[in-house]
Parts: sequence; C-alpha cells; structure tokens
Amino acid sequence: MTETVMRITLVTETYPPEINGVAITLGRAVDDLRARGHDITLIRPRQVEESPSPGLMSALPLFFYRQVRLGCATPTTLQRWLQGWGSEIVHVATEGPLGLAALIAARRLHIPAVTSFHTNFDQYAAHYGLPLLGRGARTYLRAFHNAGKLTLVPSQHTLDRLQAQGFQQLRRWGRGVDTVRFHPQWRDDTLRESLGLGPEGRLLLYVGRLAPEKNLTPLITAFRALRRSCLTTVLVLVGDGPLRPGFSRLSHEGILCVGMQQGMDLARWYASADLFCFPSCSETFGNVVLEAEASGLPILAYDCPGVNEQVDDTVHGLLLPPGSDWTAMLQLLCEDSGLRYKFGAAGRLRAESQSWAHSFDVLETAYREQLGPKLSPP
Repeated sequence: MTETVMRITLVTETYPPEINGVAITLGRAVDDLRARGHDITLIRPRQVEESPSPGLMSALPLFFYRQVRLGCATPTTLQRWLQGWGSEIVHVATEGPLGLAALIAARRLHIPAVTSFHTNFDQYAAHYGLPLLGRGARTYLRAFHNAGKLTLVPSQHTLDRLQAQGFQQLRRWGRGVDTVRFHPQWRDDTLRESLGLGPEGRLLLYVGRLAPEKNLTPLITAFRALRRSCLTTVLVLVGDGPLRPGFSRLSHEGILCVGMQQGMDLARWYASADLFCFPSCSETFGNVVLEAEASGLPILAYDCPGVNEQVDDTVHGLLLPPGSDWTAMLQLLCEDSGLRYKFGAAGRLRAESQSWAHSFDVLETAYREQLGPKLSPP
C-alpha cells in the first residue's frame, strides 16, 4: 500500500548554499523527502548574492554575528503563502522572526507545526558578552517551541536538558553521515606535501565556525606547545566566522585558515589529516565529529554534551574534562600512530551505522503522526 503524499512547508533562517550543520541537515532532509514523493516548499531569508524569488524573504544580519541573516515577514504574509500553497504541515527549523511569524500563521490556519531545536543560542550569548540576553533567550526559546505540536532535538542530552527547563513534547531526531563522501580513501598525499608534511609530519584538523562559542583557545595554546617540542605539525582550521581575521595572521606559526570547504574538497581535508581536534562545549550534536569518524580520524575533544554521545573515551578518541589543558593528550596522539589507528578504525565502524535514511525515517514519521488519520490510506 502506497503511503499518502504530504505537502510540507519548511521555514528556516539557514539553508544551502550556506555551509553549516543545520543547513546541510535541512538540505539533505528536503532532498530525501522529495525523493520519497512528498511536496515540499521552502521559506527562508534571501542571501546577499541571491535574486528575489518566491519563498525568499528579505533579511537583516544578526547584530552581534553578521554572518547570520534573519528573515523578515509578517504572519499575514506567511498565512497567505501557506493557504495558497495548500500546506498540510509546517516545519519551523529556526527560532528567528521568520520562524515566529510562521508559527503564528500556522496556528491561525490550524495547520500543525513541528519545530526543531538545533543551536544553543541561550548559551552563545554569554560568549558575546551578553549574559542578560542569554537568560531572555532561554525564556523565548521555551515559549517558541512549546507553541508547536512537537519539538525535534538532535541528542539525548539536549532532550533531557530542555525537558528539565520546561520544554514540552520533545522527540530525538538524530543525524547521519555520508560514508561514501567521507571516507579514508580520499587521503591526498599531494595536499599534505603542499603543507610541508612528509610521512612523519602531523596534520591536525578543526572544522566548524571560527567563533567564540567554539572555544578554540585551548586548541591553539596546546598546538603552540606541541610545535615547541620540535614535532613537525600543521593545524588547519576549516570554516569561517568572526575570529577568522585573527587566525589568518597566524600562518607563520603553522596555523592555516582555508575558509569554507565543501564536497570532495572537504572530504580530502578530513581524510588527509591525522587527528580531529574539536574543543567546543556548546554543541547540540556536532555533525563534523561524525564526518571525522567516517573519515577514519581519531577524535580529541572535551567530555561535553552532544560530542560525548558520539565519541566514547578511549574507543573513538580521547575526551578531556572541560577546561583542562590539551597539551599532553595532543602530544600523545601525535606521537602514537598505533593509538591513532585504533581510534580511527573504531570511529569509522561507528559512522557506518549512522545512516541518513534512518534519520529521515524519524522525521517522516513525526510529520505523519501530527497529521493523524488525515493521512491514513483507506
């Protein structure tokens, strides 16, 4: 018996061609659900380089993080859009003004709205010197998500934390990884040689935003100490963000910023590295950790929520107590090739069990449950 097609509206402040974990997840979700036969329309902010088009709303940059653009639309505008398109369910993926307008419009039309929680914005505010904003953000986020029928969260710890804070109707929606794209076979010796690294050199890799909330200082400090030990090492930072201009001035110390990477270029950086370093303590999931595991890399990270659900200490890498010095463990992993291989092989094995198909099964089921008998085939 064929499942009934759904008409879904996805409302999000971030989406490809932007490059971040949320955008990539949503882009893959749309592709998968369309492949399953569902009708999906997008409502999102128009980026600077994009021409006006249906579904692209005017946008303004977030005042303390200008790389993030917030969409601007009234509930009435979105109400007309949802009615005209015949939307049966609305997925509000981000909590900005565009998402709020979509929630109000869906409620007016009695269309079920599912939300998803991707980013700890309440915690981020403290990294930008705005602690009062953080407390207000927490109150807003709780009210926002509780206005929907269901909130999808990426990890068990996030679910438990939000539940303790009064968030309701939560369900875990995990992530997957493309184990063909991210694979050890894409190791590129020419790339390594271009960095001055021979067989005994070590390439350390970080992938993610270059921003205060990613807590990069412990990694930079430990790397500098490692270089003083005369080990030939290079630290490559893949990504963009407000801290990039400062890091770009450190190339003479062996710290290289290569900007945003995607596709096979990103896969080669992963596969060509010797160790993945991820000091962030603000993750809800951390897609890049799973990509690194799929690429056969051992992981060095803090024992923090989101990350520690993907990395078992001394199995897939090493997890350090939050706030501790990275220097000794960074040197240990750089010097012990057997340990790196052991952790990397275990990480690859774990990644092979983390399919995107299962992730989107969960998403599709969540939509169908909210629509109830309306979608039950006769």
